[in-house]
Amino acid sequence: MSDRRKRVDALTLLPPLLRRPFSSRRRKAGHGEPGRHGTGHRGTGRRRRGPRFRPAYPRPGRTGFRRWIPSWRQTLGLFGSTVTVVAALLTIMYIRTDIPADLNAFATQQDNVYYWADGTEMARTGEINRQDTPLDKVPEKVRWAALAAENETFYSDSGVSPSGMLRAVSKMIGGGDTQGGSTITQQYVKNAYLNQEQTFTRKLTEMFIAIKLDNKLSKDEILEQYLNTSWYGRGTYGIQRAAHAYYGKDVSQLNASEGAFLASLLKGAALYDPAVGAENHKRAEERWKWVLDRMVATGKLSKQERAGYTRFPEPIAPPKATGLTGQTGYLVETARAYLLAHSDVSEQEFARGGYQVRTTFDKRRMAALTRAVEKARGGLAPDRRAADRDVRIGAASVTTDGRIVALSGGPDYLKQGFNDANSSVVPAGSAFTPFVYAAALRDGVQRERGKPRTRVTPATVYDGNNKISLQTPEGPYWDRSGKIVKAVNDGDKSWGKISLKDAVAQSVNTPMMQLGMDVGLDEVGKVGMQTGLLESSLGEKLPSFSLGTSTPSAIRMADAYATFAAGGRHTEPYSVAGLRRNGDDVPVKRPETDQVLPREVAGAVDDALREAVRKGPAKPARAAGAGTAGKTGTAQDNKSAWFVGYRGSLSTAVSLARIDPKTQELLPLDGIGGTPKGTAGSSLPLDLWTRYMTAK
Repeated sequence: MSDRRKRVDALTLLPPLLRRPFSSRRRKAGHGEPGRHGTGHRGTGRRRRGPRFRPAYPRPGRTGFRRWIPSWRQTLGLFGSTVTVVAALLTIMYIRTDIPADLNAFATQQDNVYYWADGTEMARTGEINRQDTPLDKVPEKVRWAALAAENETFYSDSGVSPSGMLRAVSKMIGGGDTQGGSTITQQYVKNAYLNQEQTFTRKLTEMFIAIKLDNKLSKDEILEQYLNTSWYGRGTYGIQRAAHAYYGKDVSQLNASEGAFLASLLKGAALYDPAVGAENHKRAEERWKWVLDRMVATGKLSKQERAGYTRFPEPIAPPKATGLTGQTGYLVETARAYLLAHSDVSEQEFARGGYQVRTTFDKRRMAALTRAVEKARGGLAPDRRAADRDVRIGAASVTTDGRIVALSGGPDYLKQGFNDANSSVVPAGSAFTPFVYAAALRDGVQRERGKPRTRVTPATVYDGNNKISLQTPEGPYWDRSGKIVKAVNDGDKSWGKISLKDAVAQSVNTPMMQLGMDVGLDEVGKVGMQTGLLESSLGEKLPSFSLGTSTPSAIRMADAYATFAAGGRHTEPYSVAGLRRNGDDVPVKRPETDQVLPREVAGAVDDALREAVRKGPAKPARAAGAGTAGKTGTAQDNKSAWFVGYRGSLSTAVSLARIDPKTQELLPLDGIGGTPKGTAGSSLPLDLWTRYMTAK
């Protein structure tokens, strides 16, 4: 290709307005234009045309540097072309940018918050510390504090601020922070849909989504979602959690001054939390004043009210992290299991979070029970005594109206997730005999087949001697080996003739085993279930059933004994008193109370249990005060020990066992706590119960 042709082709690439056409006049023959064959004569060949355009830049007819200064027409044309291209590109990007279908994970996931019975926070679960709250729950002046700080034209803008965008882009090009160029709509888009990268492409995408979102949602909807997803520091997202983290109150209780401080945090929580240091405190106070003044300037706060806010609203100290360590995890799991079983909330819905769970757990009672259990564990020496190893203690307190107010599930939830307070592996032992007694008093006994049942009373006398042969209405009870089964008392002691009341109070086995045979083991089991025990924990109905081969949990035993304290009225145990989400109540079924035993029957059992404390093996429990009733329990193979008792409306059960960690089999309690070999049971449950009930 010739040099001339190369030059012409290059010039044709210039914009049209920078090119100028050559003359279209045909040059005459003889003026030096060759013919097709190079003869230069007319008619000898086809004429060649010259190039259609010649360059107009550098400008012809100008000399020096003026040759390079474009004309106003050229300048206007170049500007128009640039604007057209940019506008076309932006239009294409806008059309192709959609509002994402899915929000960022933290924008939808929230934590679940558990509260003590008194309303104070107990624990939070979930990776994100966030709680949605409806906009109408946020005081109006608190809302306007955020708007004054971040976007006072929010209700009139289109979702983006052109001047702010130009500032943001210029700062970004200069290496500065682009945050100042964002409206609240844009900030919400960045938080909920995008990432925190400061790039030009991300900024454009943010702008397009913000415009579309502003057309799709109302301003109130955008503001609500912005306040619920903004980062406020102290591990919190959303203004609801921020209100609790900084002021220990619900967002609805904030005033304009407190709202102005929280609005300050939106600029950068790490720089404005006063608890971090003196510099932060100074910045926070200056920003707080500025926000209040902006509220006055925008007409959202009167000068008179502003004049009343002279003292900086000092936030509370950062709350201690509330996790699932210690007993807290057992409480949380107990409440969670209850609400999933007694509400329409699915496990998947609950996992998404946002629920506020008000439990029945009493903070003071929990502290006292935890101290009592720790004291009991402190008396064991697993490093020196093999009998003190693998010890499991379960304890629970239930009121007569079914509320679980305290429990101890193990040494630490993070170390042992299995909840010993809700475990159904420890035999109840002789603590089960009150149910045998109640069944006999209510249903009577049948000693001979074909004859009607006869009524028994607390004064009815039974044989309390050791090794008596058990009788059925048809005759002696034979075991599978062909031997007559005999009942045995602790220590092989014979008591002679003894009333049923005294047999319960003194833990005499032989009359209770025979009484169970006379009333019918199925009837005994029914009373156990009606008062609160689970059918799955009852096991086989053999003669030893009356002496507690069943394995109820501490929660269920405490609840069942509460039936005796309540005059025969029973309420299933429950651990959730209320459930809310996003400010609305979520229904949770409360158990109903039923009269399951005649009052006189429950009263007779109560009297026998009080006698056990006055004169029986439970004497140490007298320290809990007048009206204390309870029963010790020891399994016949000495593999469990219990004490279940109540005073007033509070019933508490304590279980003790040793479980082989490899086989999960029960181990004997012989020698536990240093007790002499051959000693049945252990005093640990009774001592623990008494220490707990007498705690100040």
